[in-house]
Amino acid sequence: MKEYNIEELISNLDFEKNKLHKTKHNLFLTTYEIEVLTKYHIIYDKYQTAKEILQEIENKIMDLEQEEQEELDQVGMTIAERDYYQNTRK
Repeated sequence: MKEYNIEELISNLDFEKNKLHKTKHNLFLTTYEIEVLTKYHIIYDKYQTAKEILQEIENKIMDLEQEEQEELDQVGMTIAERDYYQNTRK
Protein backbone atom coordinates (compact mmCIF):
# COMPACT_ATOMS: atom_id res chain seq x y z
CA MET A 1 0.00 0.00 0.00
CA LYS A 2 1.33 3.40 -0.99
CA GLU A 3 1.87 5.92 1.79
CA TYR A 4 1.16 9.61 1.34
CA ASN A 5 2.66 12.56 3.12
CA ILE A 6 -0.53 14.30 4.24
CA GLU A 7 1.22 17.50 5.29
CA GLU A 8 2.85 17.81 1.87
CA LEU A 9 -0.45 17.20 0.08
CA ILE A 10 -2.24 19.79 2.20
CA SER A 11 0.50 22.36 1.68
CA ASN A 12 0.10 21.99 -2.10
CA LEU A 13 -3.65 22.70 -2.09
CA ASP A 14 -4.66 26.08 -3.48
CA PHE A 15 -7.80 27.10 -1.60
CA GLU A 16 -7.74 30.66 -2.94
CA LYS A 17 -8.13 29.55 -6.58
CA ASN A 18 -11.68 28.29 -6.00
CA LYS A 19 -12.78 30.97 -3.57
CA LEU A 20 -15.98 32.66 -4.73
CA HIS A 21 -16.18 36.43 -5.07
CA LYS A 22 -19.33 38.48 -5.62
CA THR A 23 -19.23 40.89 -8.55
CA LYS A 24 -20.77 44.35 -8.69
CA HIS A 25 -24.00 42.82 -10.07
CA ASN A 26 -24.15 39.95 -7.56
CA LEU A 27 -22.68 37.23 -9.76
CA PHE A 28 -20.30 34.74 -8.22
CA LEU A 29 -16.95 33.99 -9.85
CA THR A 30 -13.94 32.12 -8.52
CA THR A 31 -10.54 33.74 -8.18
CA TYR A 32 -9.33 31.62 -11.09
CA GLU A 33 -12.26 32.60 -13.33
CA ILE A 34 -11.63 36.27 -12.58
CA GLU A 35 -7.94 35.86 -13.44
CA VAL A 36 -8.71 34.20 -16.78
CA LEU A 37 -11.43 36.69 -17.72
CA THR A 38 -9.08 39.56 -16.90
CA LYS A 39 -6.31 37.92 -18.93
CA TYR A 40 -8.56 38.01 -22.01
CA HIS A 41 -9.78 41.55 -21.33
CA ILE A 42 -13.31 40.54 -20.34
CA ILE A 43 -14.56 43.10 -17.84
CA TYR A 44 -16.78 40.81 -15.77
CA ASP A 45 -18.03 43.60 -13.47
CA LYS A 46 -19.99 45.29 -16.25
CA TYR A 47 -22.23 42.27 -16.90
CA GLN A 48 -25.47 41.76 -15.01
CA THR A 49 -25.95 38.07 -15.81
CA ALA A 50 -23.75 35.04 -16.27
CA LYS A 51 -25.27 34.62 -19.73
CA GLU A 52 -23.86 38.02 -20.74
CA ILE A 53 -20.39 36.93 -19.61
CA LEU A 54 -20.79 33.67 -21.54
CA GLN A 55 -21.77 35.62 -24.66
CA GLU A 56 -18.63 37.77 -24.34
CA ILE A 57 -16.53 34.61 -23.93
CA GLU A 58 -18.05 33.25 -27.17
CA ASN A 59 -17.25 36.52 -28.94
CA LYS A 60 -13.60 36.46 -27.81
CA ILE A 61 -12.87 32.77 -28.16
CA MET A 62 -12.76 32.68 -31.97
CA ASP A 63 -9.83 35.09 -32.12
CA LEU A 64 -7.61 33.00 -29.84
CA GLU A 65 -5.08 30.23 -30.30
CA GLN A 66 -6.22 26.66 -29.55
CA GLU A 67 -4.67 26.52 -26.06
CA GLU A 68 -6.17 29.88 -25.14
CA GLN A 69 -9.56 28.80 -26.50
CA GLU A 70 -9.49 25.74 -24.27
CA GLU A 71 -8.64 27.78 -21.18
CA LEU A 72 -11.41 30.32 -21.80
CA ASP A 73 -13.88 27.60 -22.82
CA GLN A 74 -13.24 25.74 -19.56
CA VAL A 75 -13.95 28.89 -17.58
CA GLY A 76 -17.12 29.40 -19.61
CA MET A 77 -18.27 25.87 -18.81
CA THR A 78 -17.78 26.35 -15.06
CA ILE A 79 -19.66 29.66 -15.15
CA ALA A 80 -22.49 28.07 -17.17
CA GLU A 81 -22.72 25.14 -14.77
CA ARG A 82 -22.88 27.42 -11.72
CA ASP A 83 -25.50 29.58 -13.44
CA TYR A 84 -27.60 26.50 -14.22
CA TYR A 85 -27.56 25.24 -10.64
CA GLN A 86 -28.21 28.67 -9.14
CA ASN A 87 -30.99 29.74 -11.49
CA THR A 88 -32.87 26.58 -12.47
CA ARG A 89 -36.02 25.82 -10.56
CA LYS A 90 -36.04 22.35 -9.16
